[in-house]
Amino acid sequence: MTFENLYVKSDNDEYLTRVVIDTCARTFYMYSNEGEARSIRCDSIDEFMTVLELIRRVVDDNIIAYSDVVTKN
Repeated sequence: MTFENLYVKSDNDEYLTRVVIDTCARTFYMYSNEGEARSIRCDSIDEFMTVLELIRRVVDDNIIAYSDVVTKN
């Protein structure tokens, strides 16, 4: 048996369709194909960097976006 045979994706599976990374707020916004939205707010830079590295490793680049940086005049 190969690892490919251990899991067969079905049409009923929920999966990520978009991940928006807000670096200023240290928050990750995740959206699924079923319309669910979740967010992860990191309390420290180290925590944010750990989650960011994980997202970059396991999520397809084409669904990752970064929010615009907001600055005051």
